Parts: sequence; structure tokens; C-alpha cells
Amino acid sequence: MPELPDLSVVADALHAALAGRLVRAAEAPGPLAVRGTPAELSGLVGQRLVSIRRQGKFLLIALERDEVACNPMLTGRFQLASASSKRPTKTAVVLGFGPRASGPYDAAPWTDGASWLPARDGAPEIRYRDPTQMGKIYLRPADIERPVPGLGAPDQGPEADDPTLTIEVWRDRIRKHPGELKNLLRNQSFVAGIGNAYSDEILHAAGLLPFRKRSSLAAEEIDGLYSATVLTLTNAIDTLRARVPPTFEHQVRDFLAVHNKGGQPCPRCGTKITEVRAGGFITSYCRGCQR
Repeated sequence: MPELPDLSVVADALHAALAGRLVRAAEAPGPLAVRGTPAELSGLVGQRLVSIRRQGKFLLIALERDEVACNPMLTGRFQLASASSKRPTKTAVVLGFGPRASGPYDAAPWTDGASWLPARDGAPEIRYRDPTQMGKIYLRPADIERPVPGLGAPDQGPEADDPTLTIEVWRDRIRKHPGELKNLLRNQSFVAGIGNAYSDEILHAAGLLPFRKRSSLAAEEIDGLYSATVLTLTNAIDTLRARVPPTFEHQVRDFLAVHNKGGQPCPRCGTKITEVRAGGFITSYCRGCQR
């Protein structure tokens, strides 16, 4: 499942490539992925793209009038490609763009001068591919109220990388959320954007077992979990920025310390990493150095 580091990089890259361009075509080869009507999809054509940003586990595409909310869930991926290149199988939605208008577009500094950026007069596309069609693309015309499950819920917590999520805020929020630590980190009402893979990584960095109860944490462990969260997400974003574009449709996880690496030696203590499956999700951890 794409999580905060994955989607942050994708959002930055797509915004840098496409902001200021007019939508010239909108197609849904896999219409089951779309929540909206064919007329609403056609209505995107002719609108200029204003921004692409991440919110929680969503990618939000803001146009001059309408918005598109993308929830890739387990298997959805995004591709930036030229219109002339072959589309991947199971491509569900395609937005084609024309030349870029002049003007500043507030692109992330790390994208400046990137070789994968399309030419100003090029005709790039965003392609959303989803082999299982679990993910959804929500069309949100300006004149229609269309709620999106999981987006902007009243109880949604702050983004896990939000600078306002200080250690003092973290301490206050964590006291309100009982249960096991892995479930706590994945709980979007606690903090938004962390899923199965990065919860394993954060807990390994903090030296905490995923099945420990939040109520068992000492004050220094609560602070250590905060520091591990910030450091793990920051390092992952830095790694993905350097490695992923222009093929960010392929999820890169080989640099992770423990997640999905059952039986391999822990990079910190050498103990074989334990892996369990529950509810369809993999949990990976080290019995040697996580307590």
C-alpha cells in the first residue's frame, strides 16, 4: 500500500511535471475504479491543473474548477509517461495534458532540473494502474457534494510529517489512543499517512515490539517512538527522491530494515527477523532488539 513517503514523492513529482497544463483528454479504460459519471470525467477536459498534493493516503488533483481524489489502496500505482508510450496493462484512468503555460508553480526544490520532467511543450499523461481495482478514483465536480470515504474525516489525525505535530502534541495525542503499538501507528485518527510497512520500520527504529500495549510505554519510550517516526519517514522520503523517479509507479521497499524480510538477519543485531501474518497483513520485527 502506498504510504506517506511513497505518495509524498509521487505528489511532488507529478505537481512539478504537470501544474499549469490543460487537461486535453480524460479516459477510464477500467471504469470500475471510477466514482463519478462519464460526463463528469469528460468535464475535466479543458481545465488547467492547479496542484497535486498528498493528504493522508490520498493523492488530490486540483483543477481550475473540479477535483480528483485518488485512493490507491493496496495495488494502485501512478505513472507519468508520454502520450506515445505504451500503456501498462490494467490501466484504469488516464489524464492527458497539453503544453505548459508559463509561470511559477511552487515545485518542490528537489525536482528542479530533473531529467524525468516532461518538456514544456510536451504532451504527458498521468496513468493510474490497478490490477485488482481495489483503489478508487473519485471525481468531485465543484457543483456536486461527493463525500470520499476516509478523506477529511472529522476524527482524522494530523499528518505524520506535519511540522505542527511536535513532541508535546504527540505526547498529548498518544495518551488518548489505547491498544497495540502497530495498530496505533496505523490508526489514521492518531496520525495520518502511516500504513503496514512503515509502522514496522518505525517500531524497529524505536526498538519496540509491535504487539506491546501503548499503556506499557514509559515516558522515554513515548518520546523515542516520536523520534523514530520523524527519522524513519524523513529518511525514506530522501531515499525515494533519489531512487524512484521517473519510475515511481514501481513501489520501492528494498531499503527497508525489517518489513517483509522475514528470516533475514536484523541489520542492527543479526537476529533472524520474525514475520507473522494476521488479517492479510505482514508484520515483521526483531525478537532480539525490539522489546
